[in-house]
Parts: sequence; structure tokens; C-alpha cells
Amino acid sequence: MEEPLDFEQEDQLVRTPLRPTNTNKRSKVIGLDDLLTDYYEEKNKYVHRKSKRLSLSKRDNSDEDDKSQKYKERMLSKFVHDCEKQVNEMSAEEEIPLWGHRVFGHQKSLPSTEYKGVADCQLLQPSSIGDLMSVFHLNEEQGESFLEGLLVNRWLCKLAFISGFVEDSTATWVFNKMLYSSNGELQVSACEFWCNILLSKDEADKPLVSLGWFPGYSQLMDALVTYGYLFDTSITRSSLSQEVHTDKPEGPPENISSWIKVISACCQIRSPRSIFSISEAEELLCIISHFSLDRELQGLLFIINECMQSLIIFFSEEEWDVSCKRVAKSLAFRTPKDLNCLRVVECVSVTNGRSKQLRSQIALQLLTLRFDTKVNDYKEILEVLMSVNVKDKDCKFFELYIYLVLVENFFLFHHLGEEKWVAIDTWCKFLRNCSSQITSTDWRSYASKVRNKASYILQTTVERSC
Repeated sequence: MEEPLDFEQEDQLVRTPLRPTNTNKRSKVIGLDDLLTDYYEEKNKYVHRKSKRLSLSKRDNSDEDDKSQKYKERMLSKFVHDCEKQVNEMSAEEEIPLWGHRVFGHQKSLPSTEYKGVADCQLLQPSSIGDLMSVFHLNEEQGESFLEGLLVNRWLCKLAFISGFVEDSTATWVFNKMLYSSNGELQVSACEFWCNILLSKDEADKPLVSLGWFPGYSQLMDALVTYGYLFDTSITRSSLSQEVHTDKPEGPPENISSWIKVISACCQIRSPRSIFSISEAEELLCIISHFSLDRELQGLLFIINECMQSLIIFFSEEEWDVSCKRVAKSLAFRTPKDLNCLRVVECVSVTNGRSKQLRSQIALQLLTLRFDTKVNDYKEILEVLMSVNVKDKDCKFFELYIYLVLVENFFLFHHLGEEKWVAIDTWCKFLRNCSSQITSTDWRSYASKVRNKASYILQTTVERSC
């Protein structure tokens, strides 16, 4: 049964004897594990070769990145160094000080304010208030301390209003206590006494208290000299620092506030008599305005402004136009040519037409003194400003900033008349040059402040014109 059939013998394929097979080779060819092993071995070799090439490439790129990074760091360091050098050069060119001017130097010895005539004081006589002297059993040694107590407790002022007069010796004694006493409570009470006496009036505008002696300009100036006021404006801070050291106090005294208040009160009475002349009032207005430059007097700015307004009102309409120009010119000569120019202008509070006129005149006089060339009016000032080239590397922006503020104050409070629009047009053209031609990256000293200030003034000027 195992022999082939007849038709199978005729088939060549069946008749062909089978070749012996190699079991080892067949296993090698068809073994799935071997195929996978060979495949992954080849793949691992390929990945290893590729990673090796990539690592070599990364090492080369890393070296190049390190070189590029170091180059960038060197360039940045050089740029920062150049910037610091330029800033140091600009700051070394011009040191701009802050505003502030020393008004008082070393004080002198205060004069004696002793009052030995208490027993003869008319305010304490029996005819007016009863035998007050016998009640307290006072003698010559206790008299002044008793009178000081009356002054501090406001009884002396009440006695003056009851009696209707103040004798010369008592008035002088109270005045000296106000100016030279080291007792703060005593000098404040003396100041209130004088202000109340000077400003008291009845319905008919007549004084309630009769005075035979009035505080005068010479007494007030003597007190200012004692306080160490620096009338000579040529004295600088460096020269003051070289002065011989003394045990006398330096700077404004405590009594300066009473000095200012009594001047304000004296300016408010011109009838029936005037305490100050026109020239004296002009000098006092310059001195009071000069006080605003002293940083140690910033706490007194309120009473300084009140006194300034009282002095401005002191002048009549006919006197004011001439006096205003004199005061502005005198004050301009006393003011240092730095930021103090702006300080002395802005400290004039604009409350009425006269204060506006004074502020405008001070700005004009400061401008005429600051320019190197001779200028007489606002037309010539505008011509000089239009000739300024803000692109010039030697342009002095600090001075230009001061010009901007001063001209702004001059135009703001000055009546230009028929030529108003021509002047404003020229002024706006100059402001546009400053705001557009100075770039925001200009590092020169005060360049950015000039640019910003010009833009602000231009906007406000256009709004007011519209």
C-alpha cells in the first residue's frame, strides 16, 4: 500500500528523490528569535554609531556656543563700561546744586531788655486799675518779673485797652522783649501784644490804643543785623565755611517769626500815620522775598507769604508800578544764578493782580541778568532763545531749563498788548523745537527735563490760547 500508484510514477516531481535536509541550517533560517536578535543587534549598532556622531557634533557646537557667549559677554561689558564713562563725563561737566541760599550767619550778642521803671509804669497806677502795686507788695527787684507775668498772661494787653494808651517806656520794653528775649513764651506774648495794639480800630477806623512810640524801620533793621542777616549777597557758602568759629549761634533766630509778624502788622496801618516810607517798604519786600531761599525757614513760609502780601498791599496804585520794578530788579541782583532763580519766582503766591505783576517782573529781571548779551524786553529774549541749537553738543540744558520756567512765568502774568499773538507764536515755535529735536535717548544733563518741560508748557499755552 505504501508503493506509488501508476500515474504517480509518471510524475517527474514525485519521481525526483528528496535531498537530505540540514536541520541546523533550516533552524537558523527560520528561527524567529534569531531573526529578532540579528535585527536588534544591527539596530543597536546603528544607533550607537549615530549617537556617537551626534555627541561629536554637539561637542563641536558647544565649543562654538561657548565662544559666542563669551564674545557677547565681552561686548556687553564693553558697552556698559562705555555708558558709565559717558555718564561720568556728563556728570563731571556740570554739577547742578539744589535750591537753597544761606540768609543768616552768626548772630551777635543780644542787647539788654531790662526794665527798671516798673514802679512808674502808667498802666499800673491806681487811677486806671487800682493800687495793683501795693496789692502784690512789689519792689524794684521784683517789678520786671511781675510785668513779664502780666505780659505772658495777656493782662498787660487788657490793661492797655482799658487805659487807652501805652507809654513809651513800656512800649519799648515790650518791643525789645519780642525781638531779643530768649524766652519763647515771652517773645510770642510780646508779639501778640504789638499786633493787637497796632491792628485794633474802632468803627470810625481810628486806633483804640494811643501810642506815643511806634516801632520804626531803623529798630527793625538793627534787629536784623543782630540776627546775623547777610545783606551782602556776594558772601558764598565756601567763604562762610572759612569764617572763624565762634560760640555765637548760627542761622535764623527763634525771634525771626515775631519780626516777620510785626512787619506784617505795621504794613496794614497807613492812617493816620505810616510807619514805613516807600523805599523802606521796598527794601523790606526784598528781604522778605529773600527769606524764601533759606531752607531753614521753610516752616515759616505761611507767615512769610502773609507778610509779603501785606507789603504788596501797602503801596498805593500810583506807587506800585514803579516800586514793583525796583523790587524785582533788587531781588534779581540778590538771587544766585541757579535754581534759586526759580524758587524766588515761584514763592510769590499769585492771589491778586499785584502779585501776578511782581512775579512777572521778577522773571523778566532775572532773564535780563542771566543772558550774556544785552536784552531789554521780551522780544529780544525770544530772539536769543530762537538762536539756541538744542542739537549742539555744547548746548547748556540747565540754563535752558531755567529760561523755560522764567519765560513761562513772564508770559503767564504779563499783558503783551497788541503784539500778544506774535509773541506767543514765536514762543510756541521755540517750545516745539525743544520738544521735538531733543530725543528721549539724549543722556546729556537736564536734556530730558527740558524736553518734558517744553512739551508741558506748549500744551498749556495752546489750551490757554484756544
